[in-house]
Amino acid sequence: RSRAQVIAHGVAPNDPMNRGLALALRQQYPSLHKDFHHWCSQQHPRPGSAWVWSGPGGVRVVNLITQDGGYGAGGRPGRATTHTVRESLRALARLVQTEGFQSLAVPRLATGAGGLTWDEVLPVIEDRLGALGIPVYVYAEYRPGKIAHEPGAVVESRAV
Repeated sequence: RSRAQVIAHGVAPNDPMNRGLALALRQQYPSLHKDFHHWCSQQHPRPGSAWVWSGPGGVRVVNLITQDGGYGAGGRPGRATTHTVRESLRALARLVQTEGFQSLAVPRLATGAGGLTWDEVLPVIEDRLGALGIPVYVYAEYRPGKIAHEPGAVVESRAV
């Protein structure tokens, strides 16, 4: 429900997208999930990478590969590390520059299935995205169906 031009979220390769924001995105954009799995089967992405999906009405979703998993072992995502979060945010920052994104929404990356704490992740987000020069809305809490207040701050942590 963000009004940001681009929504980023953390996933594992071939992630089932069956929890939290990933599930909401999968339900709202079924082709995102299908296209992501196709891309994974073609590219075999590693943690620390990112992939942009463009959907109907100009929606853009950046899938940040923040953790291992998805291949073998029942396709379950593995745990994230601050290193993989840092590298996926580096890839996101490059995408912001090359694609010319004007605003970005980022959730509590890698704190659900990824297993990291918010105290570990927030400083990495601030470090990697704080100097982009565009509004970056950091969602400290995911509340399905709720629209958040999104002021024009460069990096702002808000409950939504």
